[in-house]
Amino acid sequence: MRKNRFIIAAVMILGLALCGPAVAGEALMMATTTSTDNTGLLDYLAPEFTRDTGIPLKWVAVGTGKALKLGQNCDVDVLMVHAPEAEKKFVADGYGVNRRRVMYNDFVLIGPKADPARIKGLDVRQAFHKIAEKKAFFISRGDNSGTNKKEIKLWKLAGMTPPEKQSWYVQSGQGMLSTINIAAERGGYTLTDRGTYIKYEASRKGKSPFAILVQGSPELFNQYGVIVINKQRCPKVRDDLARRFSDWITSTRAQKLIADFKLLGKPLFTPNAGAR
Repeated sequence: MRKNRFIIAAVMILGLALCGPAVAGEALMMATTTSTDNTGLLDYLAPEFTRDTGIPLKWVAVGTGKALKLGQNCDVDVLMVHAPEAEKKFVADGYGVNRRRVMYNDFVLIGPKADPARIKGLDVRQAFHKIAEKKAFFISRGDNSGTNKKEIKLWKLAGMTPPEKQSWYVQSGQGMLSTINIAAERGGYTLTDRGTYIKYEASRKGKSPFAILVQGSPELFNQYGVIVINKQRCPKVRDDLARRFSDWITSTRAQKLIADFKLLGKPLFTPNAGAR
């Protein structure tokens, strides 16, 4: 029995470690994508939210697929994720309400500066074909995250079956920063959101082994949204706190904070809560 209590306590401590800093009082629990956490955006925004509202914010950063699952299971109060099609289905199925735009950046295809597959400047569909043709190492998140969903969609848009067991295709099953680090070790290519790549660059003081080789295609647009968990599905959800966060993150003040969040002088996200 004592052993079981120890295991339960250890699990609880681990869960708190995955969240933002604990603050006394009733806290809002959010599931979010790794990019909002890895970039440092939430560490920057959370104290401002608490200062303005008095509500402590805790979060768990996982792939969007896992974040949506946490919402379905009533484990969190609010979501901030980046897979619009999956988000719309989540709301249509009755798990979430009040889905709103927050900000965007874009996906970029990065690879070694030597660019062995010669994809620089190509359309993203052509680039995926070239990587497969050359059997160049490609490191995938492979974790059902928003980035992984986008990658799979891009293989299909290129008219190809998404790779799975090919020797040149590696699924990390990890977050974006970890996946970029694996790509660096293997001299491979990967798809990343621009914000996380800027964070990676900043962590290396601007001396990255990668170059952004493919960017700018309309298919690479990366929208982030906030969703309140539906209280009718999850009676214990703190939807009053979740709605206050949704209102705050889309407010003029929070949108300016997002616009001002930069590393190496580069914006990581562009606010667009007022866009139609």
